[in-house]
Amino acid sequence: MKARLKRAVDVVGETFWVVPGLITLAGIILALILVRVDGSGILPHWLLDSAWLYNGGSTGARTLLGAVASSTIGVAGTVFSITIAALSLAAGQMGPRLLRNFTKDCGNQITLGAFLGTFSYSLMVLRTVRSEEEGAFVPHLSLTFGIVLAFVCVGMLVYFVGHMAGRINVDTVVDLVSEDVRKSMERLTVRKPQPDPPPLGFWVSAKQVDDSRRGYLQQLDASGLAQWALEKKTSVLMLVRPGDYVFPGAPIAFVKPMVEDAEEAIRSATALGPQRGSSADIEFAVRQLVEVAVRALSPGINDPLTAISVIDRLGAALCDLVPSHLSTGVVFDQGRPVVVIPSVDYDGLVDAMFHMIRQNGSRSPAVLIRILDVLTAVATLERAPSRVVTLQRHAGLVLDDAGRNIQSPVDLHDIRTRHRGFVAMKERGPLGHLEALASV
Repeated sequence: MKARLKRAVDVVGETFWVVPGLITLAGIILALILVRVDGSGILPHWLLDSAWLYNGGSTGARTLLGAVASSTIGVAGTVFSITIAALSLAAGQMGPRLLRNFTKDCGNQITLGAFLGTFSYSLMVLRTVRSEEEGAFVPHLSLTFGIVLAFVCVGMLVYFVGHMAGRINVDTVVDLVSEDVRKSMERLTVRKPQPDPPPLGFWVSAKQVDDSRRGYLQQLDASGLAQWALEKKTSVLMLVRPGDYVFPGAPIAFVKPMVEDAEEAIRSATALGPQRGSSADIEFAVRQLVEVAVRALSPGINDPLTAISVIDRLGAALCDLVPSHLSTGVVFDQGRPVVVIPSVDYDGLVDAMFHMIRQNGSRSPAVLIRILDVLTAVATLERAPSRVVTLQRHAGLVLDDAGRNIQSPVDLHDIRTRHRGFVAMKERGPLGHLEALASV
């Protein structure tokens, strides 16, 4: 149940209509309150006769409110239609999955809410205006506030145009997604090493649990599942982690020993959805960033500078990861594994970062050189031998691809020089790296 609640919170947080809907509802409520204040007679006559409040007649009031309502809804429809067209073009360059950064952007949601809220407010006030023949009622305070809201919408329009012009810029998109990567790493990493999972032999007598559902695993309530396993004195080995696709009828877990309500407990602790994307999936944000680089390296776009910008952000993410440890997904109790969840290790994370970029940029010397520079920079900070081995493996893959695909001797010489610099950094530190580059 907790996993489903987390998934519902994530869905609401990324839903575009929630904030505009709340602002529209606030506009309706505000109109009802101010109209009631106008009709109560509590406003002093000196305020009603002052220049601060609207003091025209019913005809002018209806014209004013009608103009505000029609203009706000018209501008909202036109501006957002043009914006969707611009985003569609940008999605062709940066990937359609990045459109979610537009839908969850608070500035866009508040802008649309301001227009719709002003439109709803104007309609609710307009229906209360009465002429002399109808009973003579002009809500002066409400009309004045409607004028204020119209000027607020003008300011929001100016803000929105500038905001969207920056949002569809590829550098801005790369920064936004790299910030998602950084937050994911902060949230899903730990400062102390965690115990390794038990050997596979531990699960020899375990019974499998099948799942008839289908979809991406978006949330997994590990703590709730561990508490259930403790109460039942059993152990659970999950076969999927957040971000994996669950196939109908395929096994989703092993339980040792099997207990009666194991299937129901695992279903309650997992929440599936039609799309990959979760606050518990560290690879999802990384793959979004990689997609920008891969599209930039496609023959139709051919923008290696954007790919280099992505590579820099990925290197920064690895530098942030230096003092932290990736979770092993194991929950122990009194020396017994209670829950074991597949987890992303350092090898898999670095593979997700660089494999596709290297494969698609294998004919671009600038991209390969930048990958080697980034790997070298990370190696200056990384002290874990196993992680340095992973970085060295990727440096070797870059050198191998360059030897097969780079035709220019000069470019190939530069790549080999950078690789020697990486090796020197690994063996002798930053001074050795400088000496290796200077000796060429």
